[in-house]
Amino acid sequence: MLEQPAVTIDMSGMPCPAPLLGAKKIIDDLQPGQSMRLISDCPGTSDDLFAWCKFTGNELVASDRQADGKTAYTLRKAGGAHATPAAHVTLDMRGVSCPGPILEAKKLLDGMKDGEVLQMVSDCPGAVADIQAWGNSASVEVLATLPMARGAHEFYLRKK
Repeated sequence: MLEQPAVTIDMSGMPCPAPLLGAKKIIDDLQPGQSMRLISDCPGTSDDLFAWCKFTGNELVASDRQADGKTAYTLRKAGGAHATPAAHVTLDMRGVSCPGPILEAKKLLDGMKDGEVLQMVSDCPGAVADIQAWGNSASVEVLATLPMARGAHEFYLRKK
C-alpha cells in the first residue's frame, strides 16, 4: 500500500514537457523518500517521467489511469528507505502475452532459494492483475510493481 503523497499537482491541459518540469520543481523540495502525485493528460508524460527517474534515481512508484482519461503518477524522491529490492535474477518477458510471463517466472522461482528475488519485466496488459492475484494465492511475495515506459512494468518477486 502506498503512503499518502506529500504534495499533489495537477498539470492537466499542459503539453509535455510541462508536467515533468512541474514534477521536478516539487520533488526537489521534498525530503528523501517522500512522494508526490502528478496528474497529467499529456500522452508523453509517462515516457518523460520514466526516463527522468532512471536518470535521477527518483522512483516512478505507480501510474493510475483515471476515469476522466487523465493519469495520476506517484513519484518518490531518491534516497529514502523505499529503495527497489536487489534482484538475484532478471527475466525480461516483453513481447510475451499472458500467462507466459507468470509461467516462466514460476519456473525460475521454483529453482531459486527461499528469500531470493526475481525481477520480471512484462508489457502484457494483464500482467499487473495476474501478478497481484498470484501474490495473494501462492508461495511468492510481490515486493514491488513499478511502471516503466510504453506500458511495461517491473515486478520484484520473492520466493517464500
